[in-house]
Amino acid sequence: MSFSAQSIIFRNFKVSRAFRWILVAAALSAVAAPDTADARTARPGAFDGTWNVTFTPRAGNCHASNTVPFNVHGTRVSSAGGGKVTGGISRNGTVTVRITVGASWADGRGRLAGNSGTGRWSGFITGDRCSGVWQAIRS
Repeated sequence: MSFSAQSIIFRNFKVSRAFRWILVAAALSAVAAPDTADARTARPGAFDGTWNVTFTPRAGNCHASNTVPFNVHGTRVSSAGGGKVTGGISRNGTVTVRITVGASWADGRGRLAGNSGTGRWSGFITGDRCSGVWQAIRS
């Protein structure tokens, strides 16, 4: 059995060329495949409605829980009464808000899913630094 330098070079070239095309095809199929994360995201407006959000303090000199109604419309979160509420919500339910009542304020972050949600908040309430958790239920 004899091999020439030319047959070895061309055989390796063919293998490396085929390997390159396999890599290109794999990369193209990964780019063209639908993103399963996008398939799981909610349609625009999926969280629309009034949400009753209960804020429970866990740290600081704030002792009482408070329930505040929020409106969600599209990607915006706003007040449904009880102070100024600004914020936004992404298609996957990630929500950020700022609540201001007089000199008190709180920032909250979390996630809504279906008709409920949870998250954390921190702020400056009646002169004291406080933080805690929140739970939301869609009315």
